[in-house]
Parts: sequence; C-alpha cells; structure tokens
Amino acid sequence: MAGGKLTPRQKMINLMYLVFIAMLALNMSKEVLSAFGLMNEKFESANKASIDNNKQLLASIDQKGAENAGLFGEAKAASDKIAAISKTFYDFVDNLKKDATNGVELDPKTGKLPYEAMDKGPHIDETWFAGDNYSAKGTSIVNAMNKYVADMKAAAGNNPKLVPVIKEIEAKFNTADIKDREGVTKRYLNYHFEHFPAIASLAKLTAWQNDIQKAEGDAYNNLLGKAAVDASSMKNYTALVVLDKNAYFQGETVTGKVVLGRYDENTKPTSFQGPGKIVNGQAVISMTAGAVGEQSINGNFTFMEDNKPVPLKFEGKYVVVPRPNSATISADKMNVVYRGVVNPITISFAGVSDNNVNASAPGMSKAGKPGKYNVSPGQGSELVINVNAKLPDGKSVADKKVFRIKSIPAPAGAIGGEVGSVKGAKSRLEVSQVSAKMLDFDFEVKLNVTGFSFKVPGQATVIVSGDRVNAQCKAALARAGRGDQIIISDIKTKLEGSSILLSRTASVIYEIQ
Repeated sequence: MAGGKLTPRQKMINLMYLVFIAMLALNMSKEVLSAFGLMNEKFESANKASIDNNKQLLASIDQKGAENAGLFGEAKAASDKIAAISKTFYDFVDNLKKDATNGVELDPKTGKLPYEAMDKGPHIDETWFAGDNYSAKGTSIVNAMNKYVADMKAAAGNNPKLVPVIKEIEAKFNTADIKDREGVTKRYLNYHFEHFPAIASLAKLTAWQNDIQKAEGDAYNNLLGKAAVDASSMKNYTALVVLDKNAYFQGETVTGKVVLGRYDENTKPTSFQGPGKIVNGQAVISMTAGAVGEQSINGNFTFMEDNKPVPLKFEGKYVVVPRPNSATISADKMNVVYRGVVNPITISFAGVSDNNVNASAPGMSKAGKPGKYNVSPGQGSELVINVNAKLPDGKSVADKKVFRIKSIPAPAGAIGGEVGSVKGAKSRLEVSQVSAKMLDFDFEVKLNVTGFSFKVPGQATVIVSGDRVNAQCKAALARAGRGDQIIISDIKTKLEGSSILLSRTASVIYEIQ
C-alpha cells in the first residue's frame, strides 16, 4: 500500500475495514448492530488521530518549504492543495453522516447513539434514491466523489511519488456500477447504502473519512520522500503506547510496549522514565492495573541529537473494568419457557469464551453451537439455570437465572384447516378433518385431535373418538337443513409425540349452505 511500512495503528484500521466489509453480509442481529456501532467508534477515534498526525506532517512540510523552497517548494504547493481538497470532501462526508442519524437521539445515560435501534435507514433511502435512480441528493454525492478523485489527480500532477496514492483513491472511490454475488448489476450507492441499517451506513461513511485521511497522510509522506523522513528531527516523532489489550480486570497485570512512530533497531533512546524497562529500543511495560476506570501511562524517552539530549514525552490510556460476576442469559423467543416444547436459550458470560462456560438445568442440553442450548421443562412452575465460568486469570464465578414455566396456550378448533365459523356443504363436512391450530404462538408444534362432540340443531349430541365424523354424525347431519349451524366442541387435543393433553380447545361452528 502507499506510504511504505504500515504503523500498528494503520494495520488495526485496515483490519477493522476488512471486518466491516465482511459483516455487511450478516443478518442484522442486535449483536451485529452493536458491532457496527463499536466499529464506528474505532474509526472515529482513528480519524481524530489521523487528523492530528496529518496536521503535524503538513506543518513539517510547510516549515521545510519555507526554509528550503528549492528542495521542498513543490511538495509544499502540492500538499497545500491536497489539504484543501481533503478537508472539503471530509466535511462533505461529515454532513452525509447526519442523514444516517436523522431522527435518532443520543442515549441520555451513555451519551452514545442507540446502535441496536438503528436497524433501519429510512432517511437515506428516502433522500438519496428516487425509484430505480438517484435523487438529486444521490447524484450530488456521486458527483462529489468523482470531483474528489479528479481534484486529487490534478493536485498530484505528474509526480511519480503520488502514483500509488492516486491508484488507491481511484479504487476506493470508484462510483462505477457493481455486480452483486448473484450477478445483478447495481448502481454504486444502491449497492452500498440502499436498505442498509442506519448504523451500517454511518460506519461506512466514517470509513470513507478514514480513507480520506489515509490518502492525505500517504501523500504527505510520499512527498517528503524517504530521505527527507530519515533526516527529520526526533522532535517530530510520536511515541506510541501499544498495550496487549485496552481493558483489564482489576488486579490483572497490564502488559504492552511503548515504541516510536518509526522504529528500527538503530533508533535507541539513551534513557527511559516510565513503568518498565528498555529492551531492544522498546520500553516493555509491566505493572498492576489500578482502580476501575480510565488510567494513564506516561513518561519520556531521552535521545541524543547533535550531542544534546532531546526528551520525548509519551502518554497512553487504558481502561480497567470490574471482574464479571454475572452471566447474560436470555430466552431467544420470550421471557418464559413452555412445557411440552423445546425452548432455545442463549447463554454467555461477559469476557469469557464459550468453552469456559458451563450451564445446567433440568431438561437442558447443548444445541451444537457456541452459547446455544435447548430446554424442555418438566413439572413445576419455575426453571433455574445455573452458570459457572472460568475467567482468563483462572478464577471461577457463578450466576443463575430463574424462568417461569408456563403451559402451552389453548388451541383453536378447525374444520378443513379453517378456524372459528366455517360455511360449506354437508358433503364437505362429512369428509373434512377436525383439527386444532395454535394462534399467535412462536413455536412450531404439531397437534393431534383425539375426540370431539358433534351437535346438530334438534338432534342429540354425538361423542366422537378420533378426528373425523362417524356414521352417527352423518345420520344426524342428514336431518340438518340450509342455514343450520353444526357445533363441534369439547375438542380433545394432544401434542404429537407427547402425552400432554392441552387446555380446552376452542369450538368451531360449521354453517350448512
């Protein structure tokens, strides 16, 4: 990629971008929506760092251009144009992000967007598209992208150092039609934004801004040239705190490294003040995490330049979180479990992998996927699920959750698959099956009718065994006339493969036509 060796921060950004593209193919569960929100936060944080870094690079180019116009004058002129073009397009994209958050209010408790509620993107669908075509707004977006590419190419001119940067820009902001995996050709904005969740669109736009910042930074670095970068003063370098992770359990050992923005084995500090020691030009950190909350790591390196000591301060942040002591247990279908059916349950423990989580309850078994269980409750009114988890430091924690056990609701009787009041000829009733249906029930169940009462007006009630009318029913039915209502009641229903007899099944009325 443009810009030579990538910094750890840029590698992280590239990895997040790849994850972002891959996740577009997933169903938008709450977990995925939250993941998009967290990804957007990461991109926002990376963009802020890139803006600051690019400002420093531009200041360095401007200073060198003012001091030595013959060597850096061309680089300064091109950099100033690129800075203006990048800011214009970055601000344009920033305004587009308002479309993704239109009508969405920040959570007053966290101050963040409600990621899990941003599963729709109506404002973008309504304002960027008009039928199968772009709206005026959609057209302006594509035009702005094409203008950005054209302006950057013009600013680069014939400078060979900027060829890889321009190629990357052309690839990332190519607005040509795209074929999806089914071979259907779609317009650029339709493929990337139409009918997408608002949080996914927001993360995509923030990723655009990251691409803009990266292109700007790559252009500055390439304009300076490797020789100029090597000759730069140590005062312009940035020390980076690279921790093994950014959140730790209370009392856990914090490990990581403090390195220079450009590192090689010949760049070694003469001294280091901070929580660690120097190893091969790096400060290896080892300390105990403090109180819960955000903590700082700071200190400074000292380098020798022109026989004078040059101090370089550094500061980093890490977050200490409490040890988890409760599990997340939720019923996939509802907040109760039903007797007589298989209830899917999802069980997880914050910060603990599935292979270190054990759950148990009467009638519960694993469903074959991480965190997934099946529960078939028996007698009683409550089901207790106990969960034990082994933390990364080897310690164990436990939790439990109580669910209410409810019986399956009463079904409704049906004639020929129709419930309530049915009309038809006598001949149809004589051959129709009496069945039962579960209305507004989230589980797939199979019901068997084992008996019912058959009442013809003016005739004695016939008690039937099975699910179809018998000879006595047909004899009584022969005396019925047009408009008579046959009542099928006391329908006895059982779950298929179970001995459980369900609550009274609702009657069904058949009117003779």
